[in-house]
Amino acid sequence: MSNALGSFAIGESPIGSTPSFDFVKTLISQYANSPILFQLIENLNTYFDQTEIGDALYDMFWNIDTAQGVWLDVWGRVVGVSRIIPIASGNYFGFEEAGSSVEGFNQLPFYNGQALTSNYAVSDKVFLILILAKAFANISDGSIPSINQLLLNLFPGRGRCYVVEGANMTMTYTFEFALSQGEQAIIVNSGVLPRPSGVHVNYSY
Repeated sequence: MSNALGSFAIGESPIGSTPSFDFVKTLISQYANSPILFQLIENLNTYFDQTEIGDALYDMFWNIDTAQGVWLDVWGRVVGVSRIIPIASGNYFGFEEAGSSVEGFNQLPFYNGQALTSNYAVSDKVFLILILAKAFANISDGSIPSINQLLLNLFPGRGRCYVVEGANMTMTYTFEFALSQGEQAIIVNSGVLPRPSGVHVNYSY
């Protein structure tokens, strides 16, 4: 990978391994020639060597490409996206015109104005894509080309997906490929996709 600062390998610190701590420089002159004290400090330095921990911290947290688990959750809080996404579950009583989310008489309750939802925790792989997409959204200009690029980043290699301006204070996110229920929840409930103030957003998939 390369950027304006140069080139570096993913998963490796661009500054190399953490340099070993030189405890000798911390000794004041009156103890520098004390073999017992010198040995004690040398042993402690070995016991508390943080080089390996520092390298692991970089790989598991600071390097977004290799971060895992709870460390990804920290990155999520930084950019403003959560791993836990509400996903619609359950159907209601209704008629054929309402689509496939309804059932007939004596099977399901009436819609009470509140959607039935459950929490869905995405995997590290999906959450990393969400984090990078949200970071991109945070610094984008909100233009249609920027949003289209964001959609391609969220669903790489899946097919055509784009946003259309309705010219009447509406916009439509269009996906020309099948989406799973979890992906639909990401689109609608994750907060990753930009939603301009005062603009009604529609989804077509």
